[in-house]
Amino acid sequence: MTTYSQDSEATVKGGIVVAAEGRAFEMLQTRGKQSKESTETEGKHKNVEERELNNTMKHIIENSKQNETNKLTETMKKTKSRLVKSIILVEESQPGPPRFNSISDIDTSGNCSIFQASANQRAGRAGRVSAGKCFRLYTAWAYKNELEDNTIPEIQRTNLGNVVLLLKSLGINDLIHFDFMDPPPHETLVLALEQLYALGALNHKGELTKLGRRMAEFPVDPMLSKMILASEKYKCSKEILTITAMLSVNNSVFYRPKDKVVHADTARQNFFLPGGDHITLMNVYNQWEETGHSTQWCFENFIQYRSMKRARDVRDQLEGLMERVEIEVSSNPLDTANIRKAITAGFFYHTAKLDKGGNYRTVKHNQTVMVHPNSSLFEDRPKWLIYHELVFTTKEFMRQVIEIDNSWLLEVAPHYYKAKELEDGSGKKMPKSTGKSREEVTRTY
Repeated sequence: MTTYSQDSEATVKGGIVVAAEGRAFEMLQTRGKQSKESTETEGKHKNVEERELNNTMKHIIENSKQNETNKLTETMKKTKSRLVKSIILVEESQPGPPRFNSISDIDTSGNCSIFQASANQRAGRAGRVSAGKCFRLYTAWAYKNELEDNTIPEIQRTNLGNVVLLLKSLGINDLIHFDFMDPPPHETLVLALEQLYALGALNHKGELTKLGRRMAEFPVDPMLSKMILASEKYKCSKEILTITAMLSVNNSVFYRPKDKVVHADTARQNFFLPGGDHITLMNVYNQWEETGHSTQWCFENFIQYRSMKRARDVRDQLEGLMERVEIEVSSNPLDTANIRKAITAGFFYHTAKLDKGGNYRTVKHNQTVMVHPNSSLFEDRPKWLIYHELVFTTKEFMRQVIEIDNSWLLEVAPHYYKAKELEDGSGKKMPKSTGKSREEVTRTY
């Protein structure tokens, strides 16, 4: 197998697997149209619909018999990389696996490079049957000097909240001296313990509480499980289950084809409801459910059917676990305030406030963050927000945000916030300056 870097030139023929996305794939797509207009296969992003994926694979296999050049993006399942006829691979250096910053609590998803071991493994797909070629969209110098040698274990680059809660539920209390196969960073472990203590899952001795044991029954992030348990108090557990399931599909609900950007954006905006993105996701699922889980409805509204199907499976599983923790499923879809209060009970750790300069800052760490452009609250700019996660791409963005009232934070987390931290200041008048008496301003000669 032959490997080419970005500064190499070669001409090849055969079936091609493209391990690229974003601008890199658009560049390849444009050049492909110029050279092979008749054999162009439109590239999809990695969360393509099942039907489109099958049609694309069928088209590639048919054209590979004629020894024509085809292009195909790499999905997460990587089924297309197993095409026997593909002897050429084109890859880029990004995006690599996401990494979690324990200091800033930010997920650097999509902004990290891959590893040398991953690049070599990908290149091997081009030479499984016969001699193949691999074209890399980065220089040989970047491969040797910028890419790390081996893949970092997932436990060392993700939030450990769910792992710590699981270990605590198994009776393992001394996590600092626990014999991990790949020990995680100390800061990440401490942050996970701090968050679990703030959520009420651990007591001051670091032991699992009754609430924490109930939270451990749900195979989701601890903040999501706390949100589910809080829904019992606010009588909206059915809506919270739907929101939890929709949040679990990792922002892959909507898709935006390049040739139908305006239509996709309009379809997305039609789902917007007052309150924020969580309410919007709930609206999407409810409408899909009313259509009998229609595939055609998803296609017409630019929604990923596979993501919706996965969300339905997750929701069914969570609903079954509600009986184990003895929570009765109740519903109140019109009371969005209680739904947002239940979300705040789980995500009070993720609060941002609009400052005088028009920028959002996190309440505890005072980081400057921005609302994601895809959010329904992007133009509204409410005073207080709760966000699902922070993601660093070009800037630090808040994904999936809802509008809250600052008094809710004292209601659900009086142990975590002080009243002084949550002062709004918008309703206060400027203090009057103290005046002087007539005797003080009268000159005496």
